[in-house]
Amino acid sequence: MQLLKLDWNPITGIDIVGNFKLHFYSLMWIIAFILGWYIMKRIFTKEKVSLDYLDPLFIYTVLATMLGARLGHVLFYQSELISEDFFSIFLPFSFKNGFEFTGFQGLASHGAAIGIIIGMYLYRRKYKYKSLLWILDRIVISVASGAIFIRIGNFINSEIIGKITDSSFGVRFIQDYYNKYDAVRLTGIKDVQKAYDAIASNPELLEVVPYRHPAQLYESFCYIFVFLILWYFYSKTPKRDQSGFLFGLFLILLWTIRFFVEFVKEPQGDEYINWFGLNTGQWLSIPFILIGLYFMFVYKPKTVVK
Repeated sequence: MQLLKLDWNPITGIDIVGNFKLHFYSLMWIIAFILGWYIMKRIFTKEKVSLDYLDPLFIYTVLATMLGARLGHVLFYQSELISEDFFSIFLPFSFKNGFEFTGFQGLASHGAAIGIIIGMYLYRRKYKYKSLLWILDRIVISVASGAIFIRIGNFINSEIIGKITDSSFGVRFIQDYYNKYDAVRLTGIKDVQKAYDAIASNPELLEVVPYRHPAQLYESFCYIFVFLILWYFYSKTPKRDQSGFLFGLFLILLWTIRFFVEFVKEPQGDEYINWFGLNTGQWLSIPFILIGLYFMFVYKPKTVVK
């Protein structure tokens, strides 16, 4: 039975002008942030918090997420960019092989998580209407919803692919196996998308492309349940008033999923850890899980003596 077995060769974006393209991956980020804003607006309204604090929270979250995700990717997976293509770290352009608009590619979720925590700390220092953990307990609900779309974006981009498999869920990522330069060279077609389409219709070129786990979709599907579980505990139980509980639950759920999905993922980047059979993503996930356990079962907020 072939439940999902397919050849994946999507249009990754819409051409705007010249080399500029609206990437669907970028669109998934936009959807994630907009959805997160609406979720936080609902939470603020429910808890009678002034909406004047919402837009600054949104700005801090966007900047902290993008900067943290980008720096995390460079530090954990692609440190050679520091010396080889430094400006591409902060700009949606590549300068290594000539000027090229690439969009914001190479973003690490571990870096994003660290960035969000730091960003919320800085936000709380300026806006003191609630505690830092109150903010973290609620912002993680939006983060969980956004993670669903980010992984869909990774699937569209044929990135963060899974290991080779003969299962019924195998996907042939044509645009990962053949980079755009290979596609143009092999087909003689200068238009990259048309070159990929030619490869997809060529049995000989297609035959060598292995079937892989769609690890991005595995994660995206699991993150739906992370969001639903967090929303349930927030809206239906008194646990939302237990400082740090939702934040800890989020860390445990999301990074446990990440830990196990890594078993079917290809290692990311040219430099990665492989200690005791665990890769970089798994080792980076363990501290988050431990921190989550602490906030769920150990942490006790300080009582104020009046």
